[in-house]
Amino acid sequence: MKKFLLYILGIFLLTVLIAVLLDGLYTYAFMQSRNRGKIETVFNSTAKNYDVVILGSSRANNHFVSQMFEDKGFKTFNYGMSGGHLFEASLMLKLMIERKYEIKNIILEADLNLSNDQESEGVSTKFLPYIHCSKVIKDHFSTEENFNELYYIPFYRYLKFDSKIGFREVYKIEVNEKTNALDNLGYYPLEKHKNGNMKNNIVNLNPLPHNKYYEEIKSICKKNNINFIAVMTPMCENVVGMNYFDKVKKVYPEIHNYENIVVEDKYFSSCGHMTNEGARLFTARIIKDFFWK
Repeated sequence: MKKFLLYILGIFLLTVLIAVLLDGLYTYAFMQSRNRGKIETVFNSTAKNYDVVILGSSRANNHFVSQMFEDKGFKTFNYGMSGGHLFEASLMLKLMIERKYEIKNIILEADLNLSNDQESEGVSTKFLPYIHCSKVIKDHFSTEENFNELYYIPFYRYLKFDSKIGFREVYKIEVNEKTNALDNLGYYPLEKHKNGNMKNNIVNLNPLPHNKYYEEIKSICKKNNINFIAVMTPMCENVVGMNYFDKVKKVYPEIHNYENIVVEDKYFSSCGHMTNEGARLFTARIIKDFFWK
């Protein structure tokens, strides 16, 4: 019996050792990644200076043409993340501050995501390789239900989210395979598609009366003397429940409502995402209203 118990203990210790070693190897690989995505690029960067930083979901990523700001003399990068929520936008800003970024203006796309304060698992997962290397990442995840498993069990996060941060991603980092996430200064242009979904129903959406992560972003900007510009971006003509934007304005009067600046379907790739042509019209208006008076 004693030998059996010692054998089991030995297997357990060996498993833990292997997990610790693999955890270290995977984390080391992510610490070298600088050209695959926005999160790892920020984490592995040193202090940068920006006139304009854009945050939000795909409705930021596809709607703000960074080069148009640059053409007016404003150093800009679009850090909008497709599928992201305000949970990730807040953490991205915290990470920039931790990395000593100097930022003059933050443009935050704040509209549909004000209706929730949950993480977007597909995006937040990409912060997890650095959870032991950054206090702000650790603290940001500390209130999540699965924090203890993610933080204290070696290699668990890489196994659980293998499709996002597992072996395939590590391999692509090692062979220096790039993505298009950093092209066009972070802006991702869309084209018009004949099969694009040009209908949407947001009747049941309601902005939270106090969105934790929106308030965090506001607070960080105030603390660091960053001019905070929150905007609602356009949607197509066939949306049911457009009074959602009025509800946002009532709860958060400081958010600028631009949902009706571009409305014609010809400027949309899908109901919630403009084409490059529509994005350029929208960006021109934002620059005119806030940066080029």
